[in-house]
Amino acid sequence: MAHTINDECINCGACEPVCPVEAISEQGDKRVIDPALCTDCGACVDSCPVDAIEAP
Repeated sequence: MAHTINDECINCGACEPVCPVEAISEQGDKRVIDPALCTDCGACVDSCPVDAIEAP
């Protein structure tokens, strides 16, 4: 199961460049994680300044 980004996301974009599989993209006013690409590595979790990324 992939990591998810909750409604606390402020769309800062800090998570996107740290994703090694490019699973994170901007959609509307926040970032989303493509579950088909996410490998659950957790690299994005530490990069989020508002703790909006949740582990499965």
